Amino acid sequence: MHSLDGKKIVVASHNEGKLREFADLMGPFGFEARSAKEYGLPEPDETGTTFEENAYIKALAAAKATGLPALSDDSGLCVDALDGAPGVYTANWAETPDGSRDFGMAIQRT
Repeated sequence: MHSLDGKKIVVASHNEGKLREFADLMGPFGFEARSAKEYGLPEPDETGTTFEENAYIKALAAAKATGLPALSDDSGLCVDALDGAPGVYTANWAETPDGSRDFGMAIQRT
C-alpha cells in the first residue's frame, strides 16, 4: 500500500479534462493531482471486460511505475438498443484509421 503522506496522487489518465476534474475534487483536501502523462507513462492496454477492471489496470500500472498512490476511472457508452454496446469498447468503436476518434462517424455506421 502506498502512503498518502506526500499528498500527491497520480491520476492514471492522459486526459487533461479528467485531471482537472480530479484536481478540483482533491485540492480542497490538500492533495495534488498529477497525471500519468506528466510522468511520461504510457497508456496501458485496457484488457478488462468491465469499466472497473480497466480502471484498476490503469491505476495499478501508474502506482507501480511511480511508487505513488494512483486512481483512475473508465467509462463509455452503454446503449440499451445495442444490447449494452459499445460498453468498454467505446473508444475502439469510434476509432478511425489514423488512430483518432470520431463518434459521429461511429454512430452513422451503427
